[in-house]
Amino acid sequence: MIALALLLALQGATAPPVEMPRTIQVQMGVAVQPETVTVGQHFVLRLRVRAPKGAEIGFPVGPDSGLAVEAVDPRREQAAADTTAVERTAIYRLVAWRTGAQHIALGAVVVSASGVDRRYAIPDPAVIVVSVRPRDSTGTIPRDARTVFLAPPLLWPWIIGGVLLFVLLVWIITRLARRPSRFDALGRALALARSGFARIDALGLLAAGERGRYVALHIDVLREYLARRIPGAEQSLTSTELLAALQADAPVPIPRLIPLLAEADLIKYANRPVTESRAMELASESRGLVVAIEQAVVHRAQLAAKPERAA
Repeated sequence: MIALALLLALQGATAPPVEMPRTIQVQMGVAVQPETVTVGQHFVLRLRVRAPKGAEIGFPVGPDSGLAVEAVDPRREQAAADTTAVERTAIYRLVAWRTGAQHIALGAVVVSASGVDRRYAIPDPAVIVVSVRPRDSTGTIPRDARTVFLAPPLLWPWIIGGVLLFVLLVWIITRLARRPSRFDALGRALALARSGFARIDALGLLAAGERGRYVALHIDVLREYLARRIPGAEQSLTSTELLAALQADAPVPIPRLIPLLAEADLIKYANRPVTESRAMELASESRGLVVAIEQAVVHRAQLAAKPERAA
């Protein structure tokens, strides 16, 4: 009787509820437009990720350089107007260099929620790359080689060419000797810089949301101007090497140049986000530095020319 009572008691008991671990429901979609391209033609890959509200989504930078498919620009992100979940789309502009079906390896998406990071593998989409050569080019039969026509040697064209070359060299040496300064007195470096800034404005990068590229192109124009105006300020130098190469007496406002290059490097190489207003401020500072350096260079050249004129 006691055993029967214990058996009935065990059958009537209920097990305590066990709390199951909560999982993050993530939806992912990949699209390639256009699906068929030629070698070197740009195409767009869109990666859409939808996660629960409050989660943070980290997209991969893009394909590794040196592969059959490379990134043309840094990725852009768009957020959907959805209050019930977090939905973001990463846009990659790519280019392929090999024919055939090329798979695009992006890696994984990191979704962070409640202090936990989870990685979700991205399916490798494919793009069909075709050759730019005509399909029937492989069957083309080349023409026979022409016979070599041996003309009698003539001396007078060589004599005239040598005289013209000698006159040209004399003219170039005379022009270089008459230059008052090693600096560009006609302001060609400034004109090229202004033309570069105008080309950047014509691209409409701020309206397209490419603020980082907008800042990077302004810095490139500034570096090109410095290379033309300041001896030793080559474009191949890093920002640190450039600041070290600039002499103490160089007509460059170093206190203004240091923070500009530091912030631009973070935006260009570390993919640091930048607002539209800040991007406009950095671009305005780049243009202001070009004008300030040009004024300092011209003023120094004028001061150096005064003793020569007095003599």
